[in-house]
Amino acid sequence: MRFLKLFAIISVIFLTSINCFSSSQHKNEKYAVVSVPDIPESITFCGEKVHFDRIDMAERLDRELTTTIFSHTQTTLIIKRANRFFPRLAELLKEYKMPDDLIYLAVAESSMDINALSSAGAAGIWQFMPATAKQYGLEVNEDVDERFDPEKETVAACKYFKDAYSKFHKWTSVCASYNAGMGRITNELQQQQASNALDLRLVNETSRYVFRIIAYKIFLNNPKQFGYSIHRDQLYQPIEYKTVTVSTPVDNWVTWAKNQGISYAQLRDANPWIRSYKLPNSSGKVYKIKIPTHKSLYRSKAGNKVYNNNWVVD
Repeated sequence: MRFLKLFAIISVIFLTSINCFSSSQHKNEKYAVVSVPDIPESITFCGEKVHFDRIDMAERLDRELTTTIFSHTQTTLIIKRANRFFPRLAELLKEYKMPDDLIYLAVAESSMDINALSSAGAAGIWQFMPATAKQYGLEVNEDVDERFDPEKETVAACKYFKDAYSKFHKWTSVCASYNAGMGRITNELQQQQASNALDLRLVNETSRYVFRIIAYKIFLNNPKQFGYSIHRDQLYQPIEYKTVTVSTPVDNWVTWAKNQGISYAQLRDANPWIRSYKLPNSSGKVYKIKIPTHKSLYRSKAGNKVYNNNWVVD
C-alpha cells in the first residue's frame, strides 16, 4: 500500500514536469528566432574610413542595417537583380574612375529596379530627376527617356559624382548631396561649421541616406551571414544582346520589333527608355537598340553566372 502511494506521488511529479516542459516549449515555439546584426567598429567606404564608435553613428547604421536585413522581400529581389546589373554597372564605374562602392548608392535609390519611378518624378536605376538628367546629357521626353537606360544613366551619375567630389572632397558628402543637392549640402556645411555631411543635422531622409548605402554594402557583401539562402539558379541572369542602330524615325515600334523577331513587350523590356509606340527622331540622332539573344530569353539556356559567390549557398 505504501509502495503504491509512493508510485502515485512520483507519477504525478513526473507528469507535471513533462507538462510544464511541454507548455514552456510550446510557448517558445510561438516566436521566430531573431538574430540582431552586429555593428562594426568601422568600415571602409569609397576608400574612406567611417567609424561607428560614436553612439549616434552606431545607432544610425543600426537602424538602416536592421531595416535592410529584415525587409526580406525587397532585399531578396535586390540580390537577384544585382546579379543581372552589377557586372555592367561596375565596369562603367571603373571606366570613369569612380569608387566601386558607389554601386550601393544605386541600390539605395532604386532597389536595382531599372523601371523605378518615384512619386516626385525621379526615374531609373539612379533615380535622376528630369532637370538633372538633361543637365548631364540624357534625353527626356514623351517618346524617349534615357533615365531608363541603365548604362547611359550610370554614365550621367559618374559625371555627377565627379562634379560633386571636386566640390566636397569626401565621398560621404558626395553621397549626401546626391539626395539633397550640392547646394543644400554646401550651405549646411557652412552654416553648421562642419566638414563632413555625416555630422550635419539634416531632414530625416538625407540624414539616413548615407547610412542606408553603407548598410547595403555590408549586407550585399555577404547576405548568408544574415540568414539568406539563395541558390545560383534563382539569381536573375545578365541578358545578352545584339545591337541594332537606328538613325531615322520609327513609325511603329511594334512592327519594328516584329521584324527583329521579338515582341513589342520584349523590345520595351530590353530598352525601357523607349516610352511610346513611335520614335520621331527628326534630328537624325543615332540610337542603339538592344535585341535580346534567343538563349537569353530562356532559363534553360541562359546559364548560371554568379557575380558574388557570397550571394549563393551552392
